[in-house]
Amino acid sequence: MKRVNLKCPYCGSRALLRPASVVYGERAADPSAPFYVCARYPACDSYVAAHRESCLPMGTLADKSLRNKHIQAHAALDRLWRDGLMTKRQAYLWLQAKLDLPEREVHIGKFSDFRCEQVVQLCDSLFPQTPKAAYPYTKYIGKQVIS
Repeated sequence: MKRVNLKCPYCGSRALLRPASVVYGERAADPSAPFYVCARYPACDSYVAAHRESCLPMGTLADKSLRNKHIQAHAALDRLWRDGLMTKRQAYLWLQAKLDLPEREVHIGKFSDFRCEQVVQLCDSLFPQTPKAAYPYTKYIGKQVIS
C-alpha cells in the first residue's frame, strides 16, 4: 500500500487516509473503504475515495459542489451508453477525443467544475432537445410560460 501526500486544494491542509466511516458514519456501504479526507474535515468538506489495494486516490479532493458536478458529469456520460448511443468504451474514447486529453486523464473524478460542465454540455448535445413547453414542471399562467 502506497500512501500519497495530498494537500487540500481548498484550505491547503494535508489530506489523511481514513476509513469511509469518518465521512459517512453508519451510512457507509463499506465502513473500512479508504478515503483521503482533509485534516480539517468536517469544517473543510473535502475528500476523495482511494483504491483499496494501492491506496491511490480515485480522483482529486473535492468539496460538495465539485462532488455534485462529478455526479452530473458521470450521469451525462453514462446516458450515452445506457441509452444505446454507443458502448461505454466508445463513450470514453469519444469524450477523450472531444476534450483532447490523453487516455489516462479521462477520469471524471479528476475533473474541475469547468471540465465537468463541458462533459455535461457535450453529452447533452448528442440528444435532441425537448421543447420547454413539454417539460412536466413548466406551468402556464395566462399566455406567459413560467419555467
